[in-house]
Amino acid sequence: MSESATGVRAQRRAETARRITDLARRRTAAAGITAYTVEELCEDAGVSRRTFFNYFASKEDAVLGVPAERDDAHLVERFLDGAAGSGRGDGGLTDSLVDDLVALFEGRWRSMGFTLEDARALFAALDREPRLHRRVLEHLRESELADIALVERREGLPPGDRRASTLVHLVGAMNRIVAEEYFVAHEHGPVGVDTYTELLRERIAIARSLLR
Repeated sequence: MSESATGVRAQRRAETARRITDLARRRTAAAGITAYTVEELCEDAGVSRRTFFNYFASKEDAVLGVPAERDDAHLVERFLDGAAGSGRGDGGLTDSLVDDLVALFEGRWRSMGFTLEDARALFAALDREPRLHRRVLEHLRESELADIALVERREGLPPGDRRASTLVHLVGAMNRIVAEEYFVAHEHGPVGVDTYTELLRERIAIARSLLR
């Protein structure tokens, strides 16, 4: 398959996933998640039930926009490859580890294409269905564990090494703070995706200066 064909296919998949998620959020915000079935959602989105489950594991995940399979393999590969060209500091970790992990978070943000309108629709659905907050926390935990394993793999650390979990928790916390700041800034006028990058890098720089 040519590169252009692959790009078109990926774009179509992204558009279909977004359509399903948009409809799921609107339906949930209007009447709750139990007020409609997967089949009804599929009919609205113009997809089959089988296609739906190729994209999302459940209605809850469709509302949250969490895909059935992670689609950041190219970003993960870049993060893992970053260790090859980096020296190691006194603590035995690669010098570029923090910057590369921040770049991984930034890449995910860019590929997600999450807009202010997306945030409003998601929050409206969460307000209507508070039980979805539990699923959000579950996904955050799953993502944290996956990223901790990535850091351990890249740095050759044994499972459970607290340096890996501490770093992921710190950068993850900064990421959540910055996401909120990004949308607050968006309320006062259009901002580009680079604003997120600037805010996150500023927070990381402050954390570094405080923890020296």
